Amino acid sequence: MSKTFDEAVALDNAYVMHTYGRLPVEFVDGSGAELIDVDGKRYVDFLSGIGCASLGHAHPKVAEALKEQLARVWQVSNYYYVENRGELAKLLSDLLSTTTDEKGHVTGSTGTVWKSFFSNSGAESNEGAIKVARRWGEKKLNGAAGIISARQSFHGRTLATLSATGQDVFHKSFGPMPAGFASVPLNDAEALREAVENPTEATGPICAVMLECVQGEGGVWPATMDYLRFVRQLCDEKGLALIVDEVQTGCFRCGAPFAFQLAGIEPDIVSMAKGIADGFPTGAVAARAELADLMVPGDHGSTFGGNALAAAAARATLQTLVDEQMGEYVIATGEYLAKRLAALPHVTEVRGHGLMRGAQLDVPIATPLVERGLEVGLVLNHIGDSILRFLPPLVVTEAQIDEMADKLAVLIQELA
Repeated sequence: MSKTFDEAVALDNAYVMHTYGRLPVEFVDGSGAELIDVDGKRYVDFLSGIGCASLGHAHPKVAEALKEQLARVWQVSNYYYVENRGELAKLLSDLLSTTTDEKGHVTGSTGTVWKSFFSNSGAESNEGAIKVARRWGEKKLNGAAGIISARQSFHGRTLATLSATGQDVFHKSFGPMPAGFASVPLNDAEALREAVENPTEATGPICAVMLECVQGEGGVWPATMDYLRFVRQLCDEKGLALIVDEVQTGCFRCGAPFAFQLAGIEPDIVSMAKGIADGFPTGAVAARAELADLMVPGDHGSTFGGNALAAAAARATLQTLVDEQMGEYVIATGEYLAKRLAALPHVTEVRGHGLMRGAQLDVPIATPLVERGLEVGLVLNHIGDSILRFLPPLVVTEAQIDEMADKLAVLIQELA
């Protein structure tokens, strides 16, 4: 049933929890890196559902996979084998074992076998990662259960993932937080070693280190390659599990299949979601077989995770990303995006990899830039008042980047 925008706002205000400050637009159609609102206005999308629409909106191959599955069976539960799930898990194992150079160009494979558990979201994937790490601690580290994360990190909004999130602002009003977590500054090797070797009473002995290769919600702050290699070495030295949260950075967002590959390391546990199924709600936690095999029936579960629709959408998405060599496209297009952003007025730094970029402004105008962007047909995103985050669909074109950069330059000049 069609409705006006005002009617949509009224219904939302009356019946939906106000956990988001909504922007004044309702999108009803889209294709590739473009969206159409309820009034027929066109926008170029540089958020892609917070990094979810990896192949762009309404990609025909994903739509066809969902349409075919919709006509058959949707949900049978994880008590049974599910069509496409095994094939999807093998595809993920192949992608996770890929090796690349620091740009993201594929160089080979480690040959590692990874086993996946399928969830519905990034937070659920990280919950699963925490449980696998603590099972590792129970079986291999005399019951150690503490987990060290990074300050300014973001791992989800469930209570355990909030506790792992190194930003106090997200903890306010929801304490007491689950015990066993502590955070140290990103890229500070000495602080991490100290936290591992001299854990506090609050964490107890440490079983794992958990980090993002690029802190998305924290402001698009990358871990250095040397730091990532140090963390892997430290975990090997102490027998700890290394968890890498690839919810935002994975599925070719940073050029490589997964961002950890840029540093030439291999984690023990990897969480993912967002771009894995082109926006269909799907997530996964994968672990090397040595850790995954410690989980037995009854240890973890999900009613909807890995259902027939999700498996079909994710398999179609990942296979298309591989077939279309999306990683190589992202490397080139990401460099172009970074170049255009760096040339904008009042931009002092551009951070990130591939098509995950943060533009640091020297004036606190990020919030009004996002609002004004809608007026000129741009879907933008900000973190705080001086950082713009760019997560366009991976199929975004240089022409669309030019359109965005030209319009954004004008808005910055007007607001600065």
